[in-house]
Amino acid sequence: MKDAPRRRPRQSDIAKVAGVSQTTVSIVINGRESDTIRIPPETRQHVIEVARSLGYVVDPVARSLAGGMNRLVGVYTFESMFPMDHHNFYYPFLVGIEAAAEALGYDMLMFTSATGSDGSRSIYRDGVNRLGLADGCVLLGKETNRDDIVRLRDEGFRFALIGRRDVPGPITYVTADYATATGEVVDHLVGLGHERIAYLTAADPSEPSADRDAGFWAARSRHGLDSDGLVLSVRKEEGPSADEVRRLLAAGATAFIAHESVVALRLIDLLGEMGVDVPGACSVAALSDPPDDVPGPELTCFRIPGREMGMRAVELLVRQLESEEEIEPQAVALSCAFAAGQTSGPNRKES
Repeated sequence: MKDAPRRRPRQSDIAKVAGVSQTTVSIVINGRESDTIRIPPETRQHVIEVARSLGYVVDPVARSLAGGMNRLVGVYTFESMFPMDHHNFYYPFLVGIEAAAEALGYDMLMFTSATGSDGSRSIYRDGVNRLGLADGCVLLGKETNRDDIVRLRDEGFRFALIGRRDVPGPITYVTADYATATGEVVDHLVGLGHERIAYLTAADPSEPSADRDAGFWAARSRHGLDSDGLVLSVRKEEGPSADEVRRLLAAGATAFIAHESVVALRLIDLLGEMGVDVPGACSVAALSDPPDDVPGPELTCFRIPGREMGMRAVELLVRQLESEEEIEPQAVALSCAFAAGQTSGPNRKES
């Protein structure tokens, strides 16, 4: 006959062995002391030792229901799956989230059950906010559900968003300073003598794309560039066509800036098929990180500080969780790192 499974020790068991009230045990275990509730140090240590000897383990759900802190940082992505492959754009962000959570003494809780039968994702699947299992949550992803973000904020749930999103009212978020970084790319090309710079902007509007556009137009104005006939909207999945590239070259383009690295790489291939040498006859730059497994010359671009953004998001979230006062929402923009690469060179054409 098998032995009956051993019951998990409860706080009432600790109270009985320690010779104190269950309220005292709860205050010690859950760290609920305050100016009006004080437990003598020797009593606190005795309760902790008894709990350890009994093998007591805190039930995070019970603590959450009691209004305590689990020291759990949730991570939720609006994409259909977690980006765990190191080639994925979001991988550095998760590395940063993990590093900061560990450094600050928090565990990570990844939420993966919010996908509906139609493939869409929502924090409030079936009307329930499952993120409440964690003390707070870091949110990330391109396909952001803005209604969910507003609802979380209005309900008082603590979170930090990676990426700027336009929603009614302030929220805490961390983004990259795309506008300044884009301006630095333009500055680099102008410094190489390029005045006719073609800009391949995003056909699908988003806040990061808008920030890049703002940076380009500001730099264009600053340098007095003429971009008439040199701006083309392209989709990331398709890139420009050969005919479109020929038209831009015919309009006098000596350099190209693409809103995404994959668009820039496709452009370089098209130019090569046309017999246009990069960077000898034409320069190409991108406004994002290139994939790290693509052969060929290093792309002129800027590097998005994904790891740092992930770390900063956790820091901002933990500040909300641990502050005794209400923290005003913060918007933080981190600098990108310019990379000169090997796909840009001096303008050898006469103006």
